[in-house]
Amino acid sequence: MDKKNQWKAWLYLAPVLILMAIFTFYPIISTLVASFLKDYNNVTGENSGFTLYNYQYVLGLAERYEGSGVFYREFFSLNPADHSAFWNTMFITFVTVPISVVLSLLIAILIHSLKPFKKFFQTVFFMPYVTNVIAVGMVFSLLFSQFGIWNRLFGLSTAWLADNAATWESAMFVLCLYVIWSALPYKILIFLSGLEGIDRQYYEAAKIDGAGRLKTTWKVTVPLLSPQILYITVTSFIGAFKEYSSVVGLLGRSYTSDSLNNDMYTAVYWIYDQMKKDSWNTQSQFADAAAMILLAVIFLFTLIELWVSKKKVVYR
Repeated sequence: MDKKNQWKAWLYLAPVLILMAIFTFYPIISTLVASFLKDYNNVTGENSGFTLYNYQYVLGLAERYEGSGVFYREFFSLNPADHSAFWNTMFITFVTVPISVVLSLLIAILIHSLKPFKKFFQTVFFMPYVTNVIAVGMVFSLLFSQFGIWNRLFGLSTAWLADNAATWESAMFVLCLYVIWSALPYKILIFLSGLEGIDRQYYEAAKIDGAGRLKTTWKVTVPLLSPQILYITVTSFIGAFKEYSSVVGLLGRSYTSDSLNNDMYTAVYWIYDQMKKDSWNTQSQFADAAAMILLAVIFLFTLIELWVSKKKVVYR
């Protein structure tokens, strides 16, 4: 572009850059700064100076005293059995993402092969994507309640979600099932669009070489869909690390066994909870620290996925 006309490009980009500066860059920078401030008040901006205590508390390395008792709810615990918010999020991520990606890929390939009913199944599988998350969560909670269809068919009383009788294992099972089911539509749509773009000559060449359907799928379809698989995997990991609405919609609360045991917290749920005001103070500085830790974890996993993709992704 002619240097004399570069001002026009910047003029066209100005609205987007301004909006990004206000709603993206500024919040990230302010959150980073606030995460290192002691006794930070997010309304007045008052604080007691620089500190690392916020990160120590979030990581479970320090206690916080409130009134006459100890208020100690850690975001990150070195022991996965503690069911901290971070480990719950990690569990949900590494269970639901691989299953949902593989399952959606298989369903997309199956739908793509059913030419007469392709549009019908596309509509059926896409419907959950446009359904309200909270409404779907309420339906799931009824299905797995004490007198729900699941318990009537299988008699598994451990899957009760209607009261506080659910164990961590049963609640997490239903939660992961719900996350996988709600994540399928968008992934299937992306894979179907990728399948439409594969040239038929690749399949004809595989047929001439005598490759069967299963081998053709593994050696031709999957490699040619690797860009879509990478995109879905990266976005799925990011979405799973930010899981929040599914817990609210399904459980309606952050605990399972009793009101003092917040064992179903996810990372974002914990962050939102710290933002609440009470009669003593605000806890936003802990939310800021946890948010920065979560951002760092997401960024790290994204870099790892992109590094792996350099060797595995095939761009045609």
